[in-house]
Amino acid sequence: MDAAACAVGRIGPDGPWIGFAPAIDDGYELVIGGADDAPRRSLADGDDLLSIAVAYFENDLDEPPEQLAATHGDIGSLVRHVAEHAPDGQRRRLLGEAVDAVDDGLPADAVVSRLRLCLAGAEDPVARLLRRVAEISGGRLTP
Repeated sequence: MDAAACAVGRIGPDGPWIGFAPAIDDGYELVIGGADDAPRRSLADGDDLLSIAVAYFENDLDEPPEQLAATHGDIGSLVRHVAEHAPDGQRRRLLGEAVDAVDDGLPADAVVSRLRLCLAGAEDPVARLLRRVAEISGGRLTP
């Protein structure tokens, strides 16, 4: 049975929503949902999850379905998970600062700047999410 998903936004006002859910293997999945289809899931890596967190704090996506909307606490748990599984000390230290920023309720721009420092790749977080949505949904960006 799949764990309940939390959504951080929609790709357009009537488009699919994107979110995350815990996976059985102590990881997380990216979850893409639409009005007509069952949600699609794919294992997420650290940059996927950090991109989700950045999108949440930047409000770059349209509003998610209210009943699935991620909370600040959900995002804090997500970032904490990435920090706990960081492969190296430098990234773990940066992620610790990001966790503190989320937990301390710092302004969104301060949290985002810390989260962006933790990304391993140079791809824009929202562009990454759009690419992942297309991959997971087989190129479809509408429900």
